[in-house]
Amino acid sequence: MPGQRKRKERELRRRADSWQGPWETVFETQDPEEWREYLRRIRAEGRRPDESRLRYDVLCGRLVSPTTYRLSVPAVPPPPR
Repeated sequence: MPGQRKRKERELRRRADSWQGPWETVFETQDPEEWREYLRRIRAEGRRPDESRLRYDVLCGRLVSPTTYRLSVPAVPPPPR
């Protein structure tokens, strides 16, 4: 299949670059409107300029628990290269 090797290599590089250490939750809510407003606000203020270091989680809800939106940052800085 054309381009498959390229996609696999890109995925391997992305995984190697991703941070695997502990994460610290910065913001968590069950209200999707509050979630979008918080993201707009931090982008406008420039408080978190490096979005590659952020982790956005949307924990899928079911009948028992509602959907939860969570923003996390690395608890410790990544090791130097």
